[in-house]
Amino acid sequence: MILFPPAKINLGLFITAKRPDGFHDLETCFYQVPWQDILEITPAESFSFSSSGLAISGSPASNLCFRAYEALQKIPECKPVHIHLHKVIPMGAGLGGGSSDAAYTLMGLRDVFHLPLTNADLIPYAQALGSDCAFFLTDQAQIGRGKGDELSPISVDLKGKYIVLIYPNMGITTQEAYAHVIPKTAPISLQETLTQPINTWQALVSNDFEASIFPTHPMLAEIKNELISLGADYAAMSGSGSTLFGIFEHEVDLPAAWSTYSTWKGFL
Repeated sequence: MILFPPAKINLGLFITAKRPDGFHDLETCFYQVPWQDILEITPAESFSFSSSGLAISGSPASNLCFRAYEALQKIPECKPVHIHLHKVIPMGAGLGGGSSDAAYTLMGLRDVFHLPLTNADLIPYAQALGSDCAFFLTDQAQIGRGKGDELSPISVDLKGKYIVLIYPNMGITTQEAYAHVIPKTAPISLQETLTQPINTWQALVSNDFEASIFPTHPMLAEIKNELISLGADYAAMSGSGSTLFGIFEHEVDLPAAWSTYSTWKGFL
């Protein structure tokens, strides 16, 4: 079985409180975009994991695909497989690629072995793997609250929009992203604001990580501003960075200076 785990962008991200468990409460809107990894799951005599494409740091046992397989091992019908991941989505980019790979591994194993599990049944497994894993079990935009794993659907549809994603070949660690964050009450309701025309979002919908990260990485602010100057109806950083994205009504040419960056662009 071959699957294509997608990336996500965050339409707004507010960090609203520090939790007793050390995590943060947030409010955000997750939206899938077709910058995709390639995941192959094949029944085998014994379990194995391999990868190609972008280099993945850490041991195979720490990879979220490996951990997703382990999570389903209490189900007798889930037999050994070979998992091969061809990595395309940049890591440390705020695009949720690892979480998407984990969620699609869960769904792939379910389908390969005809396990009696719905996507809703898989949510607890996904939540144990990562805060935004559960989102990738859904097929529409979701408001994420709590750690990002408390989901509710929202009617945001970007079909027909031209999306540009720019990863400037530098990752942002979780530690760096949260270093200067000051939690505060969300200034607006994303559930209400994102149902308004997209050309109203820029003045209202923000990502709290930008205030923390842009001062030390001014290049990211410059990319965001350039996307706006190119005519984006809305531009922002995704997640904790460092990917910037712009949403356009029409196709645009990107600056030559961005030719060395990893990019995805196209109509949704």
